[in-house]
Amino acid sequence: MNMNGTWMERLAVCSWSLQPASPQELIARLEATGVKRVQLALDPLRENPAVWSKTPELFAAAGIRILSGMFGCVGEDYSTLESIRATGGIAPDATWNQNWSNIQATAALARDLGISFVSFHAGFLPHDPAAPDYRKLSDRLAQVAEVFNQRGLSVGLETGQETAADLLGLLQGLKCSNLGVNFDPANMILYGKGDPIAALRTLGPWVRQVHIKDANATRVPGTWGEEVPAGTGEVPWTEFFAGLNTIGFKGNWVIEREAGQQRVEDIRTARQLVEKCVASRN
Repeated sequence: MNMNGTWMERLAVCSWSLQPASPQELIARLEATGVKRVQLALDPLRENPAVWSKTPELFAAAGIRILSGMFGCVGEDYSTLESIRATGGIAPDATWNQNWSNIQATAALARDLGISFVSFHAGFLPHDPAAPDYRKLSDRLAQVAEVFNQRGLSVGLETGQETAADLLGLLQGLKCSNLGVNFDPANMILYGKGDPIAALRTLGPWVRQVHIKDANATRVPGTWGEEVPAGTGEVPWTEFFAGLNTIGFKGNWVIEREAGQQRVEDIRTARQLVEKCVASRN
């Protein structure tokens, strides 16, 4: 594998990790990380075109490539596990109509930007497939997948809010050809939903993109784990990259950092970790 060619073209940074207020800030911070590829949060472009509408032109001038997109859902409260369980994704009825309107606009925006893969958190999936809320979320996911499919785009579900086995069952039941997984090993730890390596094996055929993020498990059941810089937490990175090789993963590695006050430095650390892990497998 060519570290300076094909491999590096698959490494990106989540734009929201850099907390930019404008595309100009995002470009400057990406350049500071040493990575000029991005998974782009699409909500700012949809919500604030006065600031973000020139993003494609500014990216082209700076040599920045968009590898994928992401959108969030309205009303999400991540302050506790219970709050996000109640408010996350497309599951809550109170926010579904607004989310559905936003999702349709986001799919059109992604197509116009030339983005082929967009990820999001769908919300908490009931463990029991016979539960009414399970069918409701399943139907809404099929609806979301179809609006992206009509535009030739794929959708990735973020891991962590359910076990890998439960997510696999949902995907198998939906049978949406353009629906896959954005695999985040740290989320499995943060949410307490199982061993990330075992989860990767379970979801292997469905994994379209991975997030490079690390975490330590909580010591207090029912509370969040702690996100930490990549390489300092409980994700076993050597095993993780071996697992990606085993499942024949050909997608993108996207560095995500959602905590801490030195995001650029932490992203550089994560980049070095990926480089080391990939180099050790060559």
